Amino acid sequence: MVGLALLRNLKRNINGWVTLSVIGAFLALLPSLYILFGLFQKENENWQHIKEYMLVDYALQSLWLVLGTGACTIIVGVALAWLVAAYDFPLRRFFNWAFVLPLAIPPYIAAYTYGSMLSYTGSVQTFFRNTLGWTPDQRYFDIMSMKGAIFIFTLFLFPYVYLITKAFLVGQSAAFIENARLLGKNSFHIFFRIVLPLSQGAIVGGASLVAFEVLNDFGVTKHFGIQSFTTAIFKTWFGMFDVDSAIRLAAWLMSFIIGLFVVERLLRRRKRYSSPTNKMNPLKRRKLKGVPKFLAIFLGMVVVSFSFFVPVVQLIVWATWTYEDVLNDIFIHLLANTLSVSFVSIFILMLLAVIVANVIRSSRRSTFALVLTRLISMGYSIPGAVLSIGVLAVVISLDQKLSGVYAWLGWGEGKLVLSMSLFMLIFAYIIRFLAVGYNAVEAGFEKTGNRYMEASRLLGMGMTRTFFKVDLPLIKGAVVTGFILVFMEIIKELPLTLLLRPFNFETLATKAYQYASDEQIHQASIPSLCIIAVGIVSVFFYHWLGEKQAK
Repeated sequence: MVGLALLRNLKRNINGWVTLSVIGAFLALLPSLYILFGLFQKENENWQHIKEYMLVDYALQSLWLVLGTGACTIIVGVALAWLVAAYDFPLRRFFNWAFVLPLAIPPYIAAYTYGSMLSYTGSVQTFFRNTLGWTPDQRYFDIMSMKGAIFIFTLFLFPYVYLITKAFLVGQSAAFIENARLLGKNSFHIFFRIVLPLSQGAIVGGASLVAFEVLNDFGVTKHFGIQSFTTAIFKTWFGMFDVDSAIRLAAWLMSFIIGLFVVERLLRRRKRYSSPTNKMNPLKRRKLKGVPKFLAIFLGMVVVSFSFFVPVVQLIVWATWTYEDVLNDIFIHLLANTLSVSFVSIFILMLLAVIVANVIRSSRRSTFALVLTRLISMGYSIPGAVLSIGVLAVVISLDQKLSGVYAWLGWGEGKLVLSMSLFMLIFAYIIRFLAVGYNAVEAGFEKTGNRYMEASRLLGMGMTRTFFKVDLPLIKGAVVTGFILVFMEIIKELPLTLLLRPFNFETLATKAYQYASDEQIHQASIPSLCIIAVGIVSVFFYHWLGEKQAK
């Protein structure tokens, strides 16, 4: 009888965790379904106009942006990863983490900064005219174009390719490279004949992340006047006030993203490399001497300067000009808005991430676990503008279903309660960044293993009690890591916040965008620096955690 009671209690605990996980996965899937169903709705006049005159241009502009940025980030990211992983030279340890610092600066902030710096009245051309007495040709400084956007995206997104490729080179490729060196192959041959083929999976994975970030962007394309899918969704929604056509555009963009997934899988299909030995030795770095040593230092300093130090220093200079106008009670309220909506979203998100990760760990290698993982991770690959439309459709439908409840409570019949509150924005944040929190928690569970959990369960403790007594103390570092990473993502998120925020609700990201849209670039420096500061802390914490795990 006691054994049966324990089994019933265990089953109730498991069913509760599984139910919450399935609900979370369903909520993450729901906005995407709403968007895809938009392809089958009846077409209106606006959509006929968009389809006939604009849709092809949106697709081509987005495609060129993705292809150009992908190619450039692969060149820069792979070259720097090979340089840091395979060679030893002065400042190598500094460059090892400094090449990650560009991730702390959102591309839209970099676009505002470089766009103003390189303009006719900007600091660069002013220096040439007033100090050197030379009036440069404007064509050489015109960054407000497709080429300029690719330049910005490359400088501030290449760390995705760099990090993934470097991790592969350091951990997986040592035996192949060492064998090639023993056979007398030079560095050129090793890089093109061994490193690139071996790293194909890592390179494609990093480039895919870059492509998703480019498609998610709104600030850069809007500021540079590029007609991408995301800017088209904003124009259709707020310019034409046509949500149905915006949903159709979002559905086309989702189809484009699904196509990217298919291409990525095809490129990585049957590409499996394993080490010829079970002993995994780290890659031995060769010491650079003479001219190559100075070239490596020079290349590293150029990349770090243009992708981090130059924009940050320029923002600090602008902040010294405008802090008296910006730092006031309104800014304090703005900061409070940002922190409050971030912490509430992160608390719910990390709670759901822990529940899902615990359930998937208990159902390892099952079809249920695989499907649940895919659904939870799907939100991060959906651009913010697309996800916001799906969330809006879901929440408005929910408001309509609850109209009777609102009337019974005396709030008025037909009133949009949830759609006019922070609920919609928090809901969207959870769907968008749940994968970030889940991946951090999953990494913590993989490090601790299942032996302590299984021992606790054998002693009769339920799933919930085991988690709080055994698992949580072991993975608290992973939970903190997830908290910091999600906090950084929410702080700098722009398209989602712009579309779903309540009326008169501003965050640091939306305020920086508003200043830039009003041609008050200098005033945008302080909220931009606050966002960058959060990013720098996250990058340092990420690097420290990586160094700690490597020891």
